[in-house]
Amino acid sequence: MGKVTGFLEIDRRDRRYAPASDRIRHYKEFVIPLSEDATREQASRCMDCGIPYCHNGCPVNNQIPDWNDLVYRGNWEEASRNLHSTNNFPEFTGRICPAPCEAACTLNLPDTPVTIKSIECAIVDRAWENGWIKPEMAQNKTGKKVAVIGSGPAGMAVSQQLARAGHEVHLYEKNQKIGGLLRYGIPDFKMEKRLIDRRAEQMTAEGVILHTGVNVGVDVTVDALSRDYDAVVLSGGAEKPRDLTVPGRELNGVHYAMEFLPQQNRRNSREQDGSNTPILASGKHVVVIGGGDTGSDCIGTSIRQGALSVTQLEIMPAPPEKEVKDLTWPNWPLKMRTSSSQEEGANRDFAVNTTHVSGENGQAKILHCVRVDGKMQPIPGTEFDLKADLVLLAMGFVSPQHDLLNKLGVQLDGRGNVMADVKSYKASVDKVFTCGDMRRGQSLVVWAIREGRQCAHAVDKFLMGETVLPR
Repeated sequence: MGKVTGFLEIDRRDRRYAPASDRIRHYKEFVIPLSEDATREQASRCMDCGIPYCHNGCPVNNQIPDWNDLVYRGNWEEASRNLHSTNNFPEFTGRICPAPCEAACTLNLPDTPVTIKSIECAIVDRAWENGWIKPEMAQNKTGKKVAVIGSGPAGMAVSQQLARAGHEVHLYEKNQKIGGLLRYGIPDFKMEKRLIDRRAEQMTAEGVILHTGVNVGVDVTVDALSRDYDAVVLSGGAEKPRDLTVPGRELNGVHYAMEFLPQQNRRNSREQDGSNTPILASGKHVVVIGGGDTGSDCIGTSIRQGALSVTQLEIMPAPPEKEVKDLTWPNWPLKMRTSSSQEEGANRDFAVNTTHVSGENGQAKILHCVRVDGKMQPIPGTEFDLKADLVLLAMGFVSPQHDLLNKLGVQLDGRGNVMADVKSYKASVDKVFTCGDMRRGQSLVVWAIREGRQCAHAVDKFLMGETVLPR
């Protein structure tokens, strides 16, 4: 468990960001990692707490105290093996996971949790640098074929696990490259896409057959899926965005976040963008509606594009600055958080609702707002206006798109997601399975990886009658 007295002797120290004035000039990652000695010191702070609540906080059940101890003792290669035993892609989670494990850490009671996320990222980055991560080919082939539809973190995880079990896995992606929202939604300054490309090469070497630019249900028929594969896994995302149904929504300059963010990601990777009209924040007053991660991504991208101003609105009231630990720990607390993008120069406002958008010659110019009470009812006399040449809707996602699901005839739950339990992951149609956001709704990358791994366990057991894949 690290050094027995480490948490008493060593203060918490985490990775730093490059200065905002420097990082807003480019789209590259800007987190400055700790040195090896500093990382080992931080790992030594993992205390002998008796019950490692960090295990409960981590959806993939990382064995955090184990690899903290290995890092402290300098056994980085074994730490990598341990980390990869529960998480297929720790370089993803080590960069973009909100780290519920740290919220659950016993040392979070005095607000000094172990820097678990930074240590995780250091382990996997060192493993790649030293060539310890190699393709893991199956010793025996099963002769079974599986189609995986959707190549986000859930689809990547289920594909890799099933290929390692010896199945012939075909991973389908409608875009030109795999990664889903990891590639097209999350900006490069949070996670560079070379990390996905590197994993794609590993998966291909392990036998996963990638089909990019293929829209299943259009380019490949549902009948072909049923005929050609022994199992089908639906692992697409929750791509249907929540809309803003107010007068003026139809004006030019009002866009979904996922119309805006993928364009810049494609520019960065020099991938051809199929949209006819570029959506750019350059020289504009930008208003982002929605206070979550997608909204923050819109802020950071808008600032890098040269927006005149960026304002972020949230309909919920401002959360407390600090949580009451006695009531929340070890669960994920509701409290004020400021992202790196918000630090770069965004104005944030809470308890605000949009009433309508007005403009000139079909172009949005003004966002009309009103403050709301705790029941989200408008407060008379609190109306105000904001300059808004570009309005980005980042209010979350309500469900997956239903075109393919309707063709397959799978049963949906009350929220419009594919209905399946978390043991069998089976949909209502024979030999069809589902996992990730398509099953559970909009969620975290770490939850997608967990569901992909557990779904692979269920599919392998369905095909072979037994499985050695972990859940």
